[in-house]
Amino acid sequence: MNQPGRIHVVFQPKEKTPLAAEPEWYRHPAHEVLLDIEKEMEQLIGLADLKILVRELYATAYINQKRIEAGIQAKGQMLHMLFTGNPGTGKTTAARIIASMFKRLRILEKGHFIEAERADLVGEYIGHTAQKTRDLVKKALGGVLFIDEAYSLARGGEKDFGKEAIDTLVKQMEDHQNDFILILAGYPREMAHFLTLNPGLQSRFPITHHFADYTVDELYQIAEQSAHEKWYDIDSAAKPILMEKIAEEKRKQGFRFANGRNIRTMIEKAARKQAIRLMKQTMHSKKDLRLLKGEDFELSK
Repeated sequence: MNQPGRIHVVFQPKEKTPLAAEPEWYRHPAHEVLLDIEKEMEQLIGLADLKILVRELYATAYINQKRIEAGIQAKGQMLHMLFTGNPGTGKTTAARIIASMFKRLRILEKGHFIEAERADLVGEYIGHTAQKTRDLVKKALGGVLFIDEAYSLARGGEKDFGKEAIDTLVKQMEDHQNDFILILAGYPREMAHFLTLNPGLQSRFPITHHFADYTVDELYQIAEQSAHEKWYDIDSAAKPILMEKIAEEKRKQGFRFANGRNIRTMIEKAARKQAIRLMKQTMHSKKDLRLLKGEDFELSK
């Protein structure tokens, strides 16, 4: 699918609400791609705003194609994105889902997904960084280049080569503005500073999305999901204990709390405590082997 028009989507944190009941058009075979993507996203806890953004991106691509078929003149569309949010809020997952959708819509020629970090762009001597960055963009042409913790390119002060990487990225976005999609992600405060380092940066990201922290209820749902993926069950009596532990961790760690990542770590620790607890028994039923009890989620003393 071609890339006419230009959209500017900015989402701010808001109350998470489900998408409205689906009308008849939603089940039309022409929207099979959207149906498949949204079925995949149904497995994700929360992220209601992201689900709305994905539907809007799909609708824009679909209608732009209809505009072309109707003979309406089209211009190139920039789809570079900026994701902000604390760790573990789903930024990388979102980037992969969007890349998959764009591939199936043929907005991207190849649709491959490249995940990069500072070391993949920043070199060790003058001129090395620019070449590394150009080579990385070349590999990403026809697909999505995702750079998490993009603000790390600004570390090191004036003599650091990270600034050269930023300047080169801006130039590559101009030279190949419709040939690949760049998604930069990072903490909100650090990314706000990052955008001030090159006057052309912010204007090249027409789509900005903020990933809010999960609520305690959502984090508990993630815990249940993570446990089930590992063939464990959380005892109903353990729910208030685990929720208290989640709330405590959120308070204690503040913005450093890693959301979904922290929850998966809690489940892994609980599984280890369960193993110690069961090791003291001589008989183990299937239920015993699956069940995580409240004592496996004891609060830190």
